[in-house]
Amino acid sequence: MSFDNTQNLENAAVILQANHLVKTYTQSSGRFGFGSAQIKALDDVSLSLKAGSTLAVVGESGSGKSTLARCLLQLHPFDSGEVLFEGKDLAKLDSSALRSMRKNLQMVFQDPFASLNPRMRVGEIIGEGLLIHGLGSASEQKSKVQQMLERVGLSASDALKYPHQFSGGQRQRIGIARALVLQPKVVVCDEPVSALDVSVQAQILLLLKELQREMQLSYIFISHDLRVVRHIADEMVVMHKGKIVEQGNVVDIYNAPQQAYTQQLLSAIPGRKAA
Repeated sequence: MSFDNTQNLENAAVILQANHLVKTYTQSSGRFGFGSAQIKALDDVSLSLKAGSTLAVVGESGSGKSTLARCLLQLHPFDSGEVLFEGKDLAKLDSSALRSMRKNLQMVFQDPFASLNPRMRVGEIIGEGLLIHGLGSASEQKSKVQQMLERVGLSASDALKYPHQFSGGQRQRIGIARALVLQPKVVVCDEPVSALDVSVQAQILLLLKELQREMQLSYIFISHDLRVVRHIADEMVVMHKGKIVEQGNVVDIYNAPQQAYTQQLLSAIPGRKAA
């Protein structure tokens, strides 16, 4: 599994930026749960995503990766800080403007089965966003759904089937089609291949890279697996207990990690070799 990460992104504009994000949860504590403790899921987190690039966010379970993903998309409120999309502060947009902006910010979820409504046909699932945003007539929406299905390697006739009729890899392709049918600019991929077999992982990663080139997409790629990240991302940030402990070019970090935590993550990769 190998992809070309040599695209020159040095002069690319920043499309999505987070500045000093803080997110705190209150957790019950004590013998009978009467007490409470403050858990900082995000502790002064700042990062930037360049247009056309892939920024990986890596760390173990509980490091704050998924909380960050949802805060970036305004799916979870954060305590302080700001998220800028093309220079606009998303938290300051009114509900109508934010809803319109969501077309440009989409998500591919970890579990390709749990994230798809089993009672809806695939065509309805993919086309739901078009319907919500009022994009095109019914016939135009149907055509766009069919085109998107074919673009992710499925058949236009699959629009009439239900999620349970597909394999895990095919369901993830449906999830990708649902995210991309709105032609977003930024896609947050939250552990998109962790539930898949290794051979299927490679196919989905290759598809994501192809679609990125074709549609000029920018990715935030959430993962605990540095083996996967090495092959798809341009830059990366390493999170631990809600903080970013290391960030930079993927190849540089992979070959010469500066922090002990990053070294620990890398040492867990079976048979790891220098790039």
